[in-house]
Amino acid sequence: MTTRSRDRVRSHRQRLRAQGLRPIQIWVPDVGAPQFAAEAHRQSRLLAESPTADEDQTFVDEIADWSDE
Repeated sequence: MTTRSRDRVRSHRQRLRAQGLRPIQIWVPDVGAPQFAAEAHRQSRLLAESPTADEDQTFVDEIADWSDE
């Protein structure tokens, strides 16, 4: 990273800190990974085959707010 770029980043971070913010780092699932898709399908299948699937879906539909879409 060049000095100018480094200074810009430092300045930007100082402004954010002055606003009461702090940096954090989090790890999230890689939704592009084949393992992610396989696990999502596995969990979806389990839910669909659940004896309470219809009741569960009714509950989700009742609490979901789709007004913005």
